[in-house]
Amino acid sequence: MVGPNGEQVGIVRIDVALQLAAEADLDLVEVAPMAKPPVAKLMDFGKYKYEAAMKAREARKNQVNTVIKEIKLRPKIDPHDYGTKKGHVERFLRGGDKVKVTIMFRGREQSRPELGFRLLQRLAQDVAELGVVESAPKQDGRNMIMVIAPTKKKSEARAEQRRRREDQGATAASTTRPEATAAQPTPVAIPAAPPETPSPAPAPAPATAPAAPTRASAAPAPRPPRPSAPATKAPTPRPSASPAPAPKPAPVPKPTPTKAAAPTPKPAKIPAPKPPTPRAPTAAPTPGPRPGPRPGARPGPKPSAPRT
Repeated sequence: MVGPNGEQVGIVRIDVALQLAAEADLDLVEVAPMAKPPVAKLMDFGKYKYEAAMKAREARKNQVNTVIKEIKLRPKIDPHDYGTKKGHVERFLRGGDKVKVTIMFRGREQSRPELGFRLLQRLAQDVAELGVVESAPKQDGRNMIMVIAPTKKKSEARAEQRRRREDQGATAASTTRPEATAAQPTPVAIPAAPPETPSPAPAPAPATAPAAPTRASAAPAPRPPRPSAPATKAPTPRPSASPAPAPKPAPVPKPTPTKAAAPTPKPAKIPAPKPPTPRAPTAAPTPGPRPGPRPGARPGPKPSAPRT
């Protein structure tokens, strides 16, 4: 049995090992069951599982998956297009990825495979600083394939890229600092004023007797005459006592009107009935001459004889 700190306890019975684990508040874990005798260890099994999971996670985080990038070319590619494709290959190799370059042949180009071979050799020489040829060019049906591997591992390439980004950030921060300091006003030193020395107090003047004033200075200047105030009217004297009011005459009683006697009612006039006026007899109208038939009119049907 192995102790919690890795010390050798020795061969002990199972019940004794369980008692030691209970006293230490630990777990008894069998480490090597196939050994003779089996090896057990006192440990905190939950903590052991957590540490194992963290180690596995860190291993997966640092694990680098190799990715194969593919670039396709044609035997009669334009120089500018070739420069663009070569830039992509260099970018992939700097990132730590492999690059699979494929030359596609169409029609009669299949009878000239040396054109594709020369193009692949030229590309391998152009990127020799960043990668090496892992798989030589070989014909695969209508295509010719070549694989280029990077000279640096992907982890190293990532670390270098991270370092480059940090350097760029530091340079950008350093370039912005002078501008920030230039924007701030620079303090101007103001010279200190010299200390003021107390000036001596002026000596008091000797007291002299006042000179006698002259007549010219003593006489005041004549003032202009003031306008005289307007004469005020003398107030009219008011009588000391008001005359007594005259006595009012006694009121004369008003005569009371007498009521007139009620007038006698007059008899109503009844109009006399008028006699009826006789009407003149109306004469019967005399029949006029019967109009004859109009000229040109058809004669009407003759009256039929009455039936007997």
